[in-house]
Amino acid sequence: MSYPEVLQYPQTRYHGDKGEVNAVFRPADTPPDISSPGGSTHYLVTSVSTGGEFGLYKAELAPRSAGAKTHFHKTISESFYVLSGELELYNGEKWVTGRAGDFLYVPAGGLHAFKNATDEPTSMLMLFSPGAPREEYFEQVAEMAQRGGEELKRFRIRHDSYFVEDFQ
Repeated sequence: MSYPEVLQYPQTRYHGDKGEVNAVFRPADTPPDISSPGGSTHYLVTSVSTGGEFGLYKAELAPRSAGAKTHFHKTISESFYVLSGELELYNGEKWVTGRAGDFLYVPAGGLHAFKNATDEPTSMLMLFSPGAPREEYFEQVAEMAQRGGEELKRFRIRHDSYFVEDFQ
């Protein structure tokens, strides 16, 4: 394979010439940041931690977890990487079954949804890029869903989540 003579990398963001110690380690046994009967979420690295580059979260879904209905984002892409179990993923056209090692990338504006339709737990990584303040969304979405109506719709829009059901 041949590569172009000049490569297009992003603009320089670190201007030192010796590097620095700034890596962040999160042990695997760190407890989840949010837990509920439907599963748990681990904030592996947030938008704040990455200077807005991305946010990476590990979600564990209980058996028969509803996940998220069809929606899209206007400002961020979302990627899913299945770690274990089976995860039903809607790619905007049809539902596909994701298994360990499967990956789905959804650009901004792309319709998508997910759910655990099995009797076994499943886990996945979710990557949002560029980073966005998703923590408040994860922490309050269950409560807001119970409230429903216009309050839920406003909450979703505040978090760049445009659910098809809100606009029908």
